[in-house]
Amino acid sequence: MNHSTVELRLWRQFVTLAEELHFSRAAARLHMTQPPLTQAIAHLEKVLGVRLFDRTKRSVCLTATGAALLPAVRELLARAQSLPELARAAEAGEQGRLRLAFVSTAGFSLLPEWVRAFRQKFPGVQLELLEATGDMQLQAFGRQEIDAGIMLHSPGFAPPGLERRLVATEPLMVALAEHHPLASATTLLLDEVLAQPLVIFPRRILPSLYDAIFVMYHAAAQPPNIVQEAIQMQTIVNLVSAGLGVAWVPQSVRQFQRPGVVYRSVSGPKSRRVPLCETSLVWPSGAINPCLQRFMEFATPVR
Repeated sequence: MNHSTVELRLWRQFVTLAEELHFSRAAARLHMTQPPLTQAIAHLEKVLGVRLFDRTKRSVCLTATGAALLPAVRELLARAQSLPELARAAEAGEQGRLRLAFVSTAGFSLLPEWVRAFRQKFPGVQLELLEATGDMQLQAFGRQEIDAGIMLHSPGFAPPGLERRLVATEPLMVALAEHHPLASATTLLLDEVLAQPLVIFPRRILPSLYDAIFVMYHAAAQPPNIVQEAIQMQTIVNLVSAGLGVAWVPQSVRQFQRPGVVYRSVSGPKSRRVPLCETSLVWPSGAINPCLQRFMEFATPVR
């Protein structure tokens, strides 16, 4: 078989002749004369190394090979015809792929509704979701494995080198076991919380918020008594339910209704406020995916 590339023009001529089964009528439909069409079909058969049509002086008919090939060629031409529209849709962010990483806290409240609305409006976009901590997202950005991320950080401390859109600001709360002596109060005092054993995430996954939490302890001259570190918020809350200690968590974690755990607000003096935390949509500077621009229509800041 000759492996030369077959031009779409030849495939169109093949389909037209297969539909007309008459060289003169097919040539008229193609706005050409009969001899060039005859030559084109002969060239196509030579390139493919097969006979597509049986010809006599009175008739033209498809061979079994030609008939078998016809549906696939029609599909090829239909797809080729749709390419300009597909290109325009991709440029507009209505077709393509968006690889989005997110921290678990976004999965509790913000992300599900965004994804539902986005998929409903832009079904042509393949949305790939990856739950990942902040440090894992930065590594994924470095390897160009994701297009955007949803990260948690303390106010104003989003990672450098990334553009961001703030989507939520929320207070920290304390998660504690329902049988804990402090659990009966509606609002806890900061100093009594700081004295409790602490379950917390490692600093490497969320350094800005980790440091903001530790500022509270240092300002109160109360060294934190860390009894366990864990990466995922769900794991931290599960450890709290087992009575290992208390944990500082974003308010949105209350959506994770783990039996045996309660969430309480904490009140401190004006000089030692409990820090807020922010959630931002982030992406590499100057490298926005058109599909991400569409996603931003739904990833709006929470008021």
